Amino acid sequence: QVQLVESGGGLVQPGSSLRLSCEASGFVFGLWTMHWYRQVPGKEREFVASISRTGETLTYADSVRGRFTISRDNAKDSLYLQMNSLKSAATAVYYCHRPKDTYGSDLWGKGTLVAVAS
Repeated sequence: QVQLVESGGGLVQPGSSLRLSCEASGFVFGLWTMHWYRQVPGKEREFVASISRTGETLTYADSVRGRFTISRDNAKDSLYLQMNSLKSAATAVYYCHRPKDTYGSDLWGKGTLVAVAS
């Protein structure tokens, strides 16, 4: 089954760290650039970070650069997002994303909730 499954979210205090994971299955993970997005209820989903197939090229939203780190382990078909110095503005559902394939279909996980509150 082709799917992405996120995990690692939770309720944390400001200044804390969390590591999100995304496990891929049903496709050749190592052939794809991968992304993290996040969405606050009532707002549009926004880009957080991306990583190239080999992990050499990393891209971040300005709002998270310097505090979040995207990484991957192609041997484990897994994508990660290390989030440090969390702020309340980081509260959102975080989604793992694979871009569109030749059939025009992209792939989203169901998301994992990150809540930052004191």
